[in-house]
Amino acid sequence: MTPPEPVETRTTTPTAGRSAQTATLAEIAREAGVSAPTVSKVLNGRADVAPATRSRVEELLRAHGYRRRRAEASRSPLIDLVFHELESAWAMEVIRGVENVARDAGLSVVLSESAGRLTPGRTWADQVAARRPHGVVLVLSGLDESQRALLTSRSIPFVVMDPAGDPGVDVPSIGATNWQGGLAATRHLIELGHTRIGAITGPSRMMCSRARVDGYRAALETAGLPVDPALIATGDFHHEAGYRQGLQLLRRPDRPTGVFALNDLQALGLYEAARELGLRIPEDLSVVGFDDLPVARWVGPPLTSVRQPLTEMAEAAARLVLDLGREDQAVATRVELATSLVVRSSTAPPPA
Repeated sequence: MTPPEPVETRTTTPTAGRSAQTATLAEIAREAGVSAPTVSKVLNGRADVAPATRSRVEELLRAHGYRRRRAEASRSPLIDLVFHELESAWAMEVIRGVENVARDAGLSVVLSESAGRLTPGRTWADQVAARRPHGVVLVLSGLDESQRALLTSRSIPFVVMDPAGDPGVDVPSIGATNWQGGLAATRHLIELGHTRIGAITGPSRMMCSRARVDGYRAALETAGLPVDPALIATGDFHHEAGYRQGLQLLRRPDRPTGVFALNDLQALGLYEAARELGLRIPEDLSVVGFDDLPVARWVGPPLTSVRQPLTEMAEAAARLVLDLGREDQAVATRVELATSLVVRSSTAPPPA
């Protein structure tokens, strides 16, 4: 069923020496150098408008005070869920959380991937504007200024879950206590007696990775242990990086006796590297992961991991985006959920 056309209204905010009330669509069309039907297409979120033309018309519409009246009838029964990449069980936990909330609200989920980019392409934004979902949840990604303006002009709320960078004070976001998690993981190894503790990081451009590394450093410094740059290997949150960087760390003559892999997938890659080199876990090497994916309980030995409440984070993001779509709803727009260390059999005191 095709949703009804949205209702547009104009505010009375004066702009550039003329009142917004005096600017008709025809006048805006002349000012933009396009036809009135093109302006109407932009107002109604149609996708068949060139990006440069859409941006020019959107800017004039905002300048003349045209706003989209929030109306449930104008929205499709959808939540858009956007990943920067879809490759792991990590994503499945997030999908499960958004689906839980969407199902309870009688909505469906549209899933898309930005092919590794931390900002979706412009075509995606046009498609979302045309779909008119109840809201958008972006995972490890964000929006550029033009995309934010487009969704805002369409009254399509958006929330960033686990933002890659600082999303800005005005961008709703759901995160986790990554610094505290990195501190807890490293402190656990220190309390077991390890003094040479390595780390396999994630991409430096990702805020969650930087926070976990900072927690790792803080734990070492607080315990009076040196932070050895040679024991900090740069990964990318994938299994192959854990394997490759794990081999390099474990082949060192002064190899670490414990390693904090900044996510579970890299920890599993480290398991493979240890097996290849004939090292036993935890007798010769202790390993701590991060995320506490279901697979952490299934591997041998079961993996000690920092639990990041991914499903709960996704549920919170989906609930927030729906709350933001209700004009009379007051909500907290910056939320961090607590992490916790789950100790299993992959960690033990270092070999004597």
